[in-house]
Amino acid sequence: MKYTLFLGCKVPYFVPYYETSSRAILERFGIELADQEFTCCGYPIRFLDFQAFLYSSARNIALAGTKGRPLLCLCQCCYGTLRYADLLLRKNEALFKQTAALLKEEGLRYPAQIEIKHLLHVFAEDIGSQAIWGSNTRPFKSLKVAVHYGCHILRPRDVTAFDHPANPTKFETLVEVTGGISVDWALRLQCCGDPLRDKNDPLSAALRQKKMDSARQSEADVLCVACPHCQMQFTRQPALSGEGAASGPVLPSLLYTQLLGLSLGLDEKLLGPIGFDKERYYTSL
Repeated sequence: MKYTLFLGCKVPYFVPYYETSSRAILERFGIELADQEFTCCGYPIRFLDFQAFLYSSARNIALAGTKGRPLLCLCQCCYGTLRYADLLLRKNEALFKQTAALLKEEGLRYPAQIEIKHLLHVFAEDIGSQAIWGSNTRPFKSLKVAVHYGCHILRPRDVTAFDHPANPTKFETLVEVTGGISVDWALRLQCCGDPLRDKNDPLSAALRQKKMDSARQSEADVLCVACPHCQMQFTRQPALSGEGAASGPVLPSLLYTQLLGLSLGLDEKLLGPIGFDKERYYTSL
């Protein structure tokens, strides 16, 4: 299996261990990655300048098309944005012609077809839970995990096409094949609050804290995410007072690649900060 890797803006600067852990795991499963110098997916300006958003996405997709491989996203916001732009361009002839003309000025051509996947797609569909379980060297035994899906992997369903938007199960399955125990919690499908950061900080912090409180009430030991925006939100220092103030111990948040990397026995230098006493939860095969 071969992919072109789309890192987006947040991963290289804010969450570089998402990249290093992803590369190490995908290499372990024989997946080859090609690199390409992309620009922003267009997500931050989607509701400010529609044409700029669409062209940003289209240009990245056109660049990926030159590699002749499916496009693999680590960020759910990038994934949802690129999928949405691709859907718009294939359904709206006027938008397609306008965008194609702009791409032509740069010597680019929009691909006749291209597959755009999120990393969770690759684990769930290309690698598969059986192969993951069979590759574990240090599976967990009693680690309780609150799975946070994130918004842009599930909705809108016709864009994301990953799992049922109201009753998903794929991410829980991926957690469980590491030996982790997926817990049921009331706010698992709610937004983390990151899109509101710097626009309404108190509300953003309140949404984050409500999610953490809900996960703690389920007796989870850790949160598990698959998006740099969500990881950044859950690992921010909580408010000390006022709306969004912490009401209990901060729950550690792990990227799925960190959780999986631990169960695979990968070098922890590639996985980034873990944030919990993992040794308590290990078993051996």
